Amino acid sequence: MMGLRRCAVESTLFKQWLKNLQSETGILANGDMLLKQVLIQVPGIVFARGPAVAVLILLDSEGETYAILTEQVRVPTGRVILELPAGMLDDDKGDFVGTAVREVEEETGIQLKLEDMIDLTAFLYPSTGCKFFPSAGGCDEEISLFLYRGRVDKEIIMQLQGKETGLRDHGELIKVRVVPYRELWRTTPDAKVLTAIALYEMASKEELLPSRT
Repeated sequence: MMGLRRCAVESTLFKQWLKNLQSETGILANGDMLLKQVLIQVPGIVFARGPAVAVLILLDSEGETYAILTEQVRVPTGRVILELPAGMLDDDKGDFVGTAVREVEEETGIQLKLEDMIDLTAFLYPSTGCKFFPSAGGCDEEISLFLYRGRVDKEIIMQLQGKETGLRDHGELIKVRVVPYRELWRTTPDAKVLTAIALYEMASKEELLPSRT
């Protein structure tokens, strides 16, 4: 067992993770966080997370479309990551839309209406289960992606930028980031963002999205 742990610590993957932690964009870079210990568990495990939701929020303002992201510390990557507002289903009721709306409010402070949400993953073939798997090799997490489109004054965009949110009692330290949609695809490595862009663009191209009022 000790030999396996030693191999893990000496592995390229572990060393790269430590390097990410200490890099310019790493979560240890500014001294706000400390690494006290690392628990190595062998043999490998499957991470059973279950169903989750994420929301692509697009807000039009003065001729520009903006995407609303959250900035969060992600320890497995050793980095701060820009992501879509997202969260896990809390129960077995399968209330995907309700969960999506609640997570958006918790993580960004934006209150959305259930009837304004568009399920982008519903456009996938039924054989896919109308969900997407971000990392099927080690995790069972399946994500439903939703779209919200709205129009706001530029003042709202400015108020959202850098806003601190999240449930502190759950250990959430979140900042809201606003990014022009035209730059979104090259702004973050988050799989949810990149998948949402692909689904949104293809659904738009195929004229599957409902017309905006």
